[in-house]
Amino acid sequence: MFFFFLSSSGVFGESVSVMEGDSVTLHSDLTEIHEDDEIVWEYGAEKSLLAQINRAARIFSTYNGPDERFRDRLKLDKQTLSLTITNTTTQHAGLYKLKIHRIKLSSKTFNVSVYARLPVPVISSNSSQCSSSSSSSSSSSSSSSSSQQNCSLLCSVVNVGHVTLSWYKGNSLLSSISVSDLSISLSLPLEVEYQDKNSYSCVLNNPISNQTTHLDITQHCHTCSGTAALIFFYYLLT
Repeated sequence: MFFFFLSSSGVFGESVSVMEGDSVTLHSDLTEIHEDDEIVWEYGAEKSLLAQINRAARIFSTYNGPDERFRDRLKLDKQTLSLTITNTTTQHAGLYKLKIHRIKLSSKTFNVSVYARLPVPVISSNSSQCSSSSSSSSSSSSSSSSSQQNCSLLCSVVNVGHVTLSWYKGNSLLSSISVSDLSISLSLPLEVEYQDKNSYSCVLNNPISNQTTHLDITQHCHTCSGTAALIFFYYLLT
């Protein structure tokens, strides 16, 4: 099974990103382990004990952590003492610290971000376009024809957080909106011409994944009479 995660180093330790449901390994990078070394893994500001190793005392244990959130999820490598968290959830995000008690104390910090799996963006047409067109039927024929040549679309997602929603024309970014809140709904409008032959797509992404929905203009864009053939007929007459 393939597990996707990203890692980078910074001032506050190593930053690691993982998709919810996947596994992530926090590498100890220990090149030498002494028999009398006392090594612990801790989690969070409360420094909850996750693992403890002391070969001289024959201690090699993992713990369930706060609220039992790590139950049946921790794997400790006996050779490297790297820690793996399996089946991650957003509850497993936060700071992890590896402490090595030798002649002096040394440590290594990890900042883990867990991202929820992304939904597929949904593209819909703006039904209010026809009602507004009908209410303005007394306007000039030229302005009426112009308004009916455009199609109003909306790309939407629900229950997302820490994401960006974008419209693309080919590979060119047209518009985007970003949020950092959790469990929020997003919508992004787009207006295109009925006869537009360009490729459009709506993309939802976070730092480690994305979901894309491609626009089918013939499926989503219809004239108010319900047929694109009338638009084609209009162009033949003009």
